[in-house]
Amino acid sequence: MGQRTPLYDLHLALGAKMVDFGGWDMPLHYGSQVEEHHQVRRDCGVFDVSHMTVIDVTGLQATHWLKYLLANDVDRLHGCGRALYSAMLNEQGGVVDDMIVYRTEAGYRLVVNAATHDQDIAWMQAHLGSYQVQLHERADLAMLAIQGPHARYKIAELVTQSRGVLIHQLKPFEGQADGDWFIARTGYTGEDGLEIILPADQAPAFFNDLVGAGISPIGLGARDTLRLEAGMNLYGQDIHLNVSPLAANMAWSIAWEPACRDFIGRAALEAERAGGVKFKLVGLVLEERGVLRAHQVVRIANVGEGEITSGSFSPTLSKSIALARVPMATADRAEVEIRGKWYPVRVVKPTFVRHGKTLI
Repeated sequence: MGQRTPLYDLHLALGAKMVDFGGWDMPLHYGSQVEEHHQVRRDCGVFDVSHMTVIDVTGLQATHWLKYLLANDVDRLHGCGRALYSAMLNEQGGVVDDMIVYRTEAGYRLVVNAATHDQDIAWMQAHLGSYQVQLHERADLAMLAIQGPHARYKIAELVTQSRGVLIHQLKPFEGQADGDWFIARTGYTGEDGLEIILPADQAPAFFNDLVGAGISPIGLGARDTLRLEAGMNLYGQDIHLNVSPLAANMAWSIAWEPACRDFIGRAALEAERAGGVKFKLVGLVLEERGVLRAHQVVRIANVGEGEITSGSFSPTLSKSIALARVPMATADRAEVEIRGKWYPVRVVKPTFVRHGKTLI
């Protein structure tokens, strides 16, 4: 038996197929993964993401510590509530984890992956040094993600007036507190929406309110195909300890300036950049019948080979798509080996769908 979120019994009552995910018992789907995917793209749905780790960072040197710990620069967070995406790197430039960082009145709030919980906590503790910083893991909180083009409008009708006003005022990549709730306009689907962090004992009632209002519960299966269509990395597949952000379509999340900021992994990234980055993350589209899967070999004529990191059938495009790490010289055509046969694929930018629009 794995760890369980406060909504575990509700998932069972709704007929969810439960699976192990990073040591947690989580809903894969509630009947049809494909229908849940379409529900988010066309309307909205609610995900239980309470398995993710929330860490509050406070103390006199919280800013200085995070400037050292992260590849992105928290000095970019101009004002309480702003958020940024960043990687936490090791000395070799590999990704320890990726996360969202919010600026709060008390300091910062980090939201990190569930499967890397122990690795992340150990890494942070090991690099506290003499910094005057306190880490507070918020096991007392739950988190729901409500995603889709109608998400904000529907949720605003179900919450208190002050929270409804806040929801309409939030800008993308911003999160603000209202009482003991923290409401953020971020997500992992390529659609607009909210992530709501609230006391764990309030989560079941609120989840019931959402479902009662016709907002469908969505499992991890659709969450994966949605994020794949949006070209968003999954830790453990597209990024990991042996992959740098320069080879993972994450160069935009590295703050090189000011040049005097010495963050963990900087020297390795600078050496990689100076020597020429060898690989890049691209999108693949299979025009024929078949399914692209992780670890399938990608062959590029007169260039070399790469590997699929994530792949699946895209419900929105009705085609098989993938993210793949390939040599930098790769152009617009390649081949993928599927069960001993080679199939032609189109190489595209690693974002297939955003805000309901096809981008390839």
